[in-house]
Amino acid sequence: MADSNSDSGLERTEPATPRRLEKAREEGQVARSQELTTFAILITAAGAMMFMADGLMVKLTDIMRGGMQMERDLAFRTDLMLNRLYELAFEGLVALIPLFITLIIVAFSAPMLVSGWLFSSKALIPKFGRLNPIKGLARIFSIPSLIEFVKAVGKTLIVGGVAAILIWHNREDVMALIAIPIISGIARAGELIELSFIMIVGAMILIVAIDVPFQLWKHAKELRMTKEEIRKESKESEGDPLVKGRIRMLQREAARRRMMSEIPKADVIVTNPTHYAVALRYKGDSMRAPIVVAKGVHLLAARIRELAEEHRIPILEAPPLARALYHYAELESEIPEKLYTAVAEVLAYVFQLKRYQEYGGDMPHPPTDVPVPDGFDKAKVNDD
Repeated sequence: MADSNSDSGLERTEPATPRRLEKAREEGQVARSQELTTFAILITAAGAMMFMADGLMVKLTDIMRGGMQMERDLAFRTDLMLNRLYELAFEGLVALIPLFITLIIVAFSAPMLVSGWLFSSKALIPKFGRLNPIKGLARIFSIPSLIEFVKAVGKTLIVGGVAAILIWHNREDVMALIAIPIISGIARAGELIELSFIMIVGAMILIVAIDVPFQLWKHAKELRMTKEEIRKESKESEGDPLVKGRIRMLQREAARRRMMSEIPKADVIVTNPTHYAVALRYKGDSMRAPIVVAKGVHLLAARIRELAEEHRIPILEAPPLARALYHYAELESEIPEKLYTAVAEVLAYVFQLKRYQEYGGDMPHPPTDVPVPDGFDKAKVNDD
């Protein structure tokens, strides 16, 4: 039973993960349909010829007429004849440039219809392993090669069959070209060729409709993974638990140091008195409500009180409020709205204490019982 499970873990039965697909794409390994590209180029050429035929025919006719006419001196000067030939060839190339540009754009755009835009420098790196003749023979007699052979035979049968049907159907029109004037014959021959070309290329859509899904299926099959590979990838993506634990510990230490550095800026420390300690800061001109700059329990609470004593920050014992602030107020965030009244009472005492320290007068008495709303006071603990 164990062997069976082990073997099943080595079979590529699982779909590729997003990470595997992304890596394959970076290496230039995506689904491509050569039949789709060929069809797109040919059908575009057919359409372009239909729309450009009149203008192109006039231009090429002028070039041919100009090439057939020459002066007597030109016939005895080889260098002049070559120059004239270059000029005519350049004019013909310029006339065909719109068609060439259209076909180039389609040739680059058609592959994107299956897998989108992709440029990978890794795909350009030569793979010398492909030069191995033994592997080459294995590829020739492999199942993919057999499939490509079947596709080639199918294309030949479909395209050849459509061409044969068209020739047989238009045989009388072709034979009639002999009896009509040359100008009309050329025009009619052009129409027959144009129609035949479009019909033959249109027949390739059947090949494309079969090849595109096949290439997508083949690509997905090639990228299948074993269960062991998926587990390994998952472990690598999640990271080593020990390393992650160390990172979390360092993050907590950094957050604690940052929190401790904010204590000297606090206005008051609310305590339990020993189990909880919460540092509050409030600047009426820039804050909508007081914020919690530090909080802790047990040893951390003791350290907060020590820093408060070092920096002469008032410490107020209000156990219910200290517990409520610790459990319901987020660090570096405003206190909950329902605690505004209780905290306002504490801050009022703090501001009176600062005024007494600066100007003298009657010593303010700390509030002895700061109430908190129902539901905000956690279960009491034994205070030391």
